[in-house]
Amino acid sequence: MVGGKWWCFDNRSSGGDVADLNPVLLVSGVGGTILNSKPKSWFGVTTRVWVRILLADLEFRKRVWSLYNPDTGYTEVLDDSSDIVVPQDDYGLYAIDILDPSYWIKCLHVTDVYHFHDMIDMLIKCGYKKGSTLFGYGYDFRQSNRIDQSMDGLKEKLETAYKASGGKKVNLISHSMGGLLVSCFISLHSDVFSKYVNKWITIATPFQGAPGCINDSLLTGLQFVEGLESYFFVSRWSMHQLLVECPSIYEMLPNPEFQWRKQPEIFVWRNRSENGQDSAKLETYDPSGCVGLFEEALKDNEIEYNKKTIPLPFNSSIYKWAATTRKMLNSVQLPEGIDFYNIYGTSLDTPFDVCYGSETDPINDPSEICHTSPEYSYVDGDATVPAESAMADGFPAIERVGIPGAHRGLLRDETVFEYIRKWLGLQLQSNTTRVGVKISKVVDFGLG
Repeated sequence: MVGGKWWCFDNRSSGGDVADLNPVLLVSGVGGTILNSKPKSWFGVTTRVWVRILLADLEFRKRVWSLYNPDTGYTEVLDDSSDIVVPQDDYGLYAIDILDPSYWIKCLHVTDVYHFHDMIDMLIKCGYKKGSTLFGYGYDFRQSNRIDQSMDGLKEKLETAYKASGGKKVNLISHSMGGLLVSCFISLHSDVFSKYVNKWITIATPFQGAPGCINDSLLTGLQFVEGLESYFFVSRWSMHQLLVECPSIYEMLPNPEFQWRKQPEIFVWRNRSENGQDSAKLETYDPSGCVGLFEEALKDNEIEYNKKTIPLPFNSSIYKWAATTRKMLNSVQLPEGIDFYNIYGTSLDTPFDVCYGSETDPINDPSEICHTSPEYSYVDGDATVPAESAMADGFPAIERVGIPGAHRGLLRDETVFEYIRKWLGLQLQSNTTRVGVKISKVVDFGLG
């Protein structure tokens, strides 16, 4: 989507008295960080591989496609001449600001790739200053949410923000999967979290998973950009080949232990032959039973890379790793003295159940699913994460607020900004509540 502003350069300024402000650290979610491909040798050019619009699919296949290493727990790029790195410019804010910061993207104000940009602007206008009270944390979102690299990086950012502000505790604002990363950090480093964190505001976090989107992403891929722009971006199929090797994706599968109002399911119309007669049968898979379907559907999945054929079936090693992560997420407890706030998206059709094939056009072989357009059943949410999942944080929240809006759009929503300013103590609470906004100050959802 292209906005109506025709400006090219970032004229932000950081000013005002910041002496009384606790520092803010912004934590991105899946796909919300610039990733660069850096040559291992002294020679060569560092290339932005996520996000880019021009030559996106070509560079993605060449430099980002990866394989999971069960010995290390890390997903490693197939390109053995380079590494994936996160740029650290601008106190970590550059990597999570405009995900394609190229000249013409800024000139056209292509908001599809504007991530934390508007929120950063809002905080600066409120008096926050980069490097003393405002910081960003981007990370390699291909990896597990509990991998040492991500945990150590978050610890370092918290320490940096704490020291730069003169020993003031940090207010965390996380988006989407970033909330799961923070939850893992609490589980593994509760003492560090207590030492450095004052408040935690999370936005659109899939605490119990994102059933429709994640189930389908493992079977057919994921399209981050829709419409005309998608022809200039990474294709759904190319993204699919990365996601089947990403622990972070497996960690957002629907939680089978959560007491859903209705269990999320995958439906497949299969062509079955009985007594010489073909007929369509509807098969159903719940969160615990979907592994068998993933294994069947992805058994022949493969890519061609450097003239070699590389099998990419459903990765059982990643699934086992993710199951341990889920146990950690199910048992994490917020340390005492931390104020927790939860914003979740509402009012949009959000994929929940997924169906492949139809009664009149059934699936003959499970591998066909990977090349099939899905049909969804929908629930209320932000078009990516069901409100039911995003609400179910399991923490003693000060407030939970449901705001009508899309998953990424919530990062640019003025109502979201109003609540952030209120919770950070930047303004008094308004006497009026916007239409459609749902507020609760106590745990209001049965957690599994």
